[in-house]
Amino acid sequence: MESGRISDFILQYEGAGDAGLQTLRKKAEENNVPVIRRETESFIRTLIAMNRPERILELGTAVGYSAISMAKAAEACGIRLKAIDTVEDWEPRIKEARENIEAYGFGGVINLKTGDALQVMKTLTGPYDLIFIDAAKGQYPDYLEEAVRLTHKGSVILADNILQDGEIMESKYLVERRDRTIHKRLREYLRKVSSDERLETSIIPVGDGVTLSVKTV
Repeated sequence: MESGRISDFILQYEGAGDAGLQTLRKKAEENNVPVIRRETESFIRTLIAMNRPERILELGTAVGYSAISMAKAAEACGIRLKAIDTVEDWEPRIKEARENIEAYGFGGVINLKTGDALQVMKTLTGPYDLIFIDAAKGQYPDYLEEAVRLTHKGSVILADNILQDGEIMESKYLVERRDRTIHKRLREYLRKVSSDERLETSIIPVGDGVTLSVKTV
């Protein structure tokens, strides 16, 4: 069965969602700003309800949509968030993200950090209960070691867009030349995260694919 048909079927059972977030999603999509897919957003909300994280690190803020969504999910579950630290390096989006975070009332919870995600990670001490990786795909393997350092036993590391709309399954020679580096690096990430003895990892075909890793030591 085609993945698009599966997604359409699943989304029939999604509620209307938060009206304010839907407005923000619509605006982002109209301006070709990448935001997490609705199925992935639903999955993260469930994960937050189950794992009840108090400290979250997100790599890739864009316009703040996913950070705001996570904050709202925690709020709905009665979780007293200590912080969501979110990292973005593209200046045009930083201003809009800050404005959105303030407009949705999470200025005291969501901390927007600017700069290269890997370099920012190296300045952090953690530990975080949940790390959501959704930044430069070519750097996923580099993020992993820092993510492990910044977590504790039982923490979750979630990486988005792992399947690249199915391209990850293809030979690199069947992938557009401009996308081959990302293809190679995501496969490297999958090898590293799946074989890391400190983690228990599943690859889950939700949205554009995620890896869900739990730190076991």
